[in-house]
Amino acid sequence: MATINPERLLATFLDLVQIDSPTGQEAELAAYCKQVLEEAGCTINLEALTEVPNGNSGNVVATLPAFSGVVQRDGVAVPQQPRPSVPLYFSAHMDVVEPCRGIKPQIKDGVIYSDGTTVLGGDDKAGLAAIIEMIRCLVEAEAKGEAHPEIGILFTAQEEVGLQGAKALGKEAFRDAQGALCYVLDAAGKPGLVVNGAPFHYSYRAEFKGVAAHAGIAPEKGVSAIKAAAQAVQALPQGRLDEESTTNVGFIKGGTAGNVVAAACLVTGELRSQSKDKLLAHQARIEEILKSSPVEDDTRAGAVEVTVEWKANYEGFFAPEDSPQVELAMRAARKLGLEARTEISNGGADTNVFSSFGLAAVSLGCGMDYVHSTEERLVIKDLENLARWALAIVRESFG
Repeated sequence: MATINPERLLATFLDLVQIDSPTGQEAELAAYCKQVLEEAGCTINLEALTEVPNGNSGNVVATLPAFSGVVQRDGVAVPQQPRPSVPLYFSAHMDVVEPCRGIKPQIKDGVIYSDGTTVLGGDDKAGLAAIIEMIRCLVEAEAKGEAHPEIGILFTAQEEVGLQGAKALGKEAFRDAQGALCYVLDAAGKPGLVVNGAPFHYSYRAEFKGVAAHAGIAPEKGVSAIKAAAQAVQALPQGRLDEESTTNVGFIKGGTAGNVVAAACLVTGELRSQSKDKLLAHQARIEEILKSSPVEDDTRAGAVEVTVEWKANYEGFFAPEDSPQVELAMRAARKLGLEARTEISNGGADTNVFSSFGLAAVSLGCGMDYVHSTEERLVIKDLENLARWALAIVRESFG
């Protein structure tokens, strides 16, 4: 039975983090991933490599064909009959948040850091490296007659700016794989952690339109959109709304000059909830507040117009502990001696998108720590355990 090669795995990770791949500029990294997967025996979906909007690269989508295995009978290698199965998907994203150019990885006491001027890029190149190593191990195991199911590989672009690469794949691409298990290697926490739920996420733009006037000569002729927006924001709920829901005002912009009553003001915000029903109820309340807040002492009723536009950024998901995708990952983790556990996240990932496409998706803890900061680090042992875990999930699924 082939096992992971720790030296090769580490070398792959160090290669990956030293390839610049800020969001929207993943082309060089995509070419690297395409090459190593092809060399390992995967077929590449060339259509997926076409550009995702606002970037120089698309997604790397690959398939490792199923292998039915070989047994020895009287000294003769006999191929096994093909087993019916649906693909088992593994995913990670290629883009990295800034500052991520010219990463210089440092290793000290079994931990990988950047040099302190950039992020490390373990989010999510730990996931990429582990999946690549898992594929290489499966191919090596084929030479020893070991069977495995078809493996689908989904390396996405522009995850960090609203899961754009995953969305670009489209539901139609998974029409024949409904219910297939999908593991997204992109969560903080030690390997063994299964993120089995994440929220619905909506955002809004509220545009306030008042009446401009000279603030010194004729202020009474103006109606301040900024004042109306400020009163609305003051009335809005903030932070944690209930045990499953949060909201935030993120951006306010208005006015043209200090001596002009502001005719326009823009307010943006977000709303998250694990419950769709609660999200819709909070959405209605927020919209009512935004549209109904008056301007104090305003004698020109109706002078402030408010329009609110909502965007569904992604749908939520929840997988019970006895669901196939969670149970398989937990069983594989326990066999490796990892601490198997579940957690609900209030952040989104490609997992949300793949779940909405009909895949049975969850996220896996990768060991990444202090992500999105120049203090980011990754314990080498966690990277190794992540690759072992991915490999164990495949073997458990086909045992």
